[in-house]
Amino acid sequence: MSQLFSPTTLGQLQLKNRIAIAPMCQYSAVDGLATDWHMIHLGNLALSGAALLMLEATAVSPEGRISAYDLGLWSDEHVQALQPVVAAIRRHSPIRLAVQIAHAGRKASSAVPWEGGANIAPEHGGWQTVAPSAVPHADGETVPLALDEAGLAKVKADFVATARRVHALGIEAIELHGAHGYLLHQFLSPLSNQRTDRYGGSLENRMRFPLEVFAAVREAVPREVAVGVRISASDWVEGGWDVAQSVVFANALKALGTDFMHVSSGGVSPRQKIPVGPGYQIGFAERIRRETGLPTIGVGLITEPEQAESIVLQGQADMVALARGILYDPRWPWHAAAKLGAQVDAPPQYWRSQPHNLKQLFGETRLGQR
Repeated sequence: MSQLFSPTTLGQLQLKNRIAIAPMCQYSAVDGLATDWHMIHLGNLALSGAALLMLEATAVSPEGRISAYDLGLWSDEHVQALQPVVAAIRRHSPIRLAVQIAHAGRKASSAVPWEGGANIAPEHGGWQTVAPSAVPHADGETVPLALDEAGLAKVKADFVATARRVHALGIEAIELHGAHGYLLHQFLSPLSNQRTDRYGGSLENRMRFPLEVFAAVREAVPREVAVGVRISASDWVEGGWDVAQSVVFANALKALGTDFMHVSSGGVSPRQKIPVGPGYQIGFAERIRRETGLPTIGVGLITEPEQAESIVLQGQADMVALARGILYDPRWPWHAAAKLGAQVDAPPQYWRSQPHNLKQLFGETRLGQR
């Protein structure tokens, strides 16, 4: 039996297989509101056969957006805009849903990637960014305001309010975005956190605010909602955040009740040097899983079914997440199931698409002759 297509759980959330779709920004919202693009895009991925679909980084506040076109959930109007998308997926797919809730910190106020992705200064139509310290992400970018106590309290309250809106939508899981150089990662990394108060300096202090945010979110939603964290396990910069600190952080999250860790890397510094290759981040996931016992999602250039099967079979991660690869091939789980001799969920409207020599792929033999 394929281990990739065996069931698993994240907290109390039961999943039919070990394939997740990672959050991928679409930069297609209007004032944070979901649009028809989200209906088409998420609806397409919901029919992929993966067990878990994680919605893109969803801003907890207007100033927390990466770009002016980011999805948001900072008001009830945003709930109303996203609700039809969620309802349509519920009607036509058994896939489970998660929302990655996020604040971009000093990496906010940026152009969309296909327009270069550069920081946009307030005088050029952007907005003032905030961060742990008044240190820009790169030379020449807007200098962020260092968050004071009132600012920290607002960010925490925004995360909590957004988490409650996710739950109000009936979505089963929440992922806090603590990776890729965004605000919570900025607190963790000594490259971006130069505070001298109780939120900066030592590892314990740098972890304090992200842990406070997680604890507040965990308390704000029922236990049946799986709550986890995506981290960058390494900054790939000497003197930055690394996997040893990530293990300490993951164990602290475990004590607070995290249901999973989603392990990525990089993003906090343009000085990063990443040795990109197939499964290049899986070693980080494996170590965190081994040293914490937490359910772990591995991600990063996982492209082949046999590769994904091996990751799960060898205990390197409990699940694998696909991103760019599933944009290119939205039926990747179907093709993986065919290769690995497994079954996958598919709507009956698509049953007759299966080749006659793969009649067991969907668990059905009714191909339809008309």
